[in-house]
Amino acid sequence: MTFRINKLDSGKKVYFASDFHLGVPTAEASLQREKKIVKWLDTVREDAAAILLLGDIFDFWFEYKHAIPKGYIRLQGKLAEITDAGIPVYFFTGNHDMWMFDYFPKELNTPILRDPISTSINGHTFYIGHGDGLGPGDHTYKVLKRVFNNKACQWLFERIHPNLGIGVANMWSRRSRISNIKKDEEFLGDDEWLVQYCKEVEADKHHDFYVFGHRHLPLDIPIAEQSRYLNLGEWVNFCTYGVYDGENFELKTFEG
Repeated sequence: MTFRINKLDSGKKVYFASDFHLGVPTAEASLQREKKIVKWLDTVREDAAAILLLGDIFDFWFEYKHAIPKGYIRLQGKLAEITDAGIPVYFFTGNHDMWMFDYFPKELNTPILRDPISTSINGHTFYIGHGDGLGPGDHTYKVLKRVFNNKACQWLFERIHPNLGIGVANMWSRRSRISNIKKDEEFLGDDEWLVQYCKEVEADKHHDFYVFGHRHLPLDIPIAEQSRYLNLGEWVNFCTYGVYDGENFELKTFEG
């Protein structure tokens, strides 16, 4: 699918957010975070030309043919309300919610994008994605991602009853990194793999803005003289998001 906004209308903006990780660390904490996210969506819809969700919106998601994970109805209802109002919402899958299929496109009119895209917005070039499996290192996950994306493996998981499949996955989620990290997760400096990846892409083709999630830290790092890498952070600790007004890209914090 192609995403493109040739020109923003006066006063309109494009909003970016990622890594809500709904479902962890507890149902109660997740529900409070979901309500805050819905408030954020109500705030930004007032001047949004589009809203881009860059993955790991859920800490686990798998769509069976006739079942989806229980919960998150406030977020789903708000997304449906926003798209019904004519504001496009795009969903980039992350490593925690890569098993999204046709439910969001059919029920919420929210297209699913599975790979990073290079696109133009209002004359600026963007490279946008979740960020998992890019750059050097993390070889174990890259192998696992190929397994998780394998159609045969997905078919086998579908044969497990949702009570067992989703239950086991939710138990695993409570052991995930976002459930256990502290707010001061370590910045890796020159070893940040997404920074290295952006530099590799920039050497081949220029982009004004590289926008990713996944890393869980809000970051704004120069890649070249006219190029920046923005990581959106996450909503368990930071509640940060990105906003592009047609000229500038800025990371902001939603206080709610």
